[in-house]
Amino acid sequence: MNRSLGKWLLGLGATLCLGLPAVSQAQEPSNTDRQALVTAAQNEGSLVWYTSLTQNDSAKLIKDFEQKYGVKVTSWRSGDDNVLQRVMAESKGGAHKADLVQIQIQNMEALSREKLLQRMDLPVLNDLIPGAYPKHKEWAVAQITMFVLAYNTRLLDKQDLPKTYNDLLDPKWKGKLGVESTDYDWFQVVVQSLGGEAGLDLFRQIKQHNDASVRTGHSLLANLVVAGEVPLALNVYQYKAVQLKRSGAPLDWVILPPALAYATAAGVMRDAPHPNAARLFYEYLLGEGQEIMASLDNIPSNIKVASPLQRDDIRFIDVDEALDERDRLEKQFDDIFVRG
Repeated sequence: MNRSLGKWLLGLGATLCLGLPAVSQAQEPSNTDRQALVTAAQNEGSLVWYTSLTQNDSAKLIKDFEQKYGVKVTSWRSGDDNVLQRVMAESKGGAHKADLVQIQIQNMEALSREKLLQRMDLPVLNDLIPGAYPKHKEWAVAQITMFVLAYNTRLLDKQDLPKTYNDLLDPKWKGKLGVESTDYDWFQVVVQSLGGEAGLDLFRQIKQHNDASVRTGHSLLANLVVAGEVPLALNVYQYKAVQLKRSGAPLDWVILPPALAYATAAGVMRDAPHPNAARLFYEYLLGEGQEIMASLDNIPSNIKVASPLQRDDIRFIDVDEALDERDRLEKQFDDIFVRG
């Protein structure tokens, strides 16, 4: 592992703006080719999937895939940083255990830079939203959720919510704000949209005058909104907010521009022990599995699947900047919100 990547692994965040090229046209496989892949995958019998998806989400995908194709999926689930570090360590030690990995897109790009993924030039890529995969086609977005402003409906009225980040300077927000502690990439895109240095200065003023409670974990932050301890959270995952609202919790949400996506991407390992099963599961995650992702309140990356939210103006994180400028982004975020 190179030194800069090693330093970056210590501070992985949560989010995503690709600005990646348009989809190229891959030839549709014949029914014979498709059946040959399914047969080859069934002959391999199983695959190993490392993922940061929630236990509930991954279990539903696995159950559906196994029922459809008769190929067993063994999953190992952990946080993005843990998954990435495990893949790196196993590869360095020559232990090729994972067939397919699904974590944040900037983390997948880190694996690509280390030459650990293989190119998958598949027809299903033609069905994905613009920017869902990079030019090298070694990974593709399989899960999308949005960063949203979540608020406690017993403490705040919707008509009083901020319409812009500048509105957060209003003294009425003093002591009411919360932010997740590792969202350096969310911070990066918002600051850029606010004019760079002007955006940094705005966040400094918000922190100085109105403060912002810093919490680790998006589920924790969302639950603190429900409890009323954090009346207004700046960066909650949309799917979690939707689920809490549906359950009857006193929480609702809005999107504060710019609309920014958190995305995970899937990729097949270069030394996958079960290459055919891995490819079949990869195609499934980007195709049939998108129906399940949508049912779990995620935004499908496959345009053939109806989306619970508009997806025309989704912005992903610039993965190259997220990797190359990681130390700078982390320091700026911590200087303002943690040490400020």
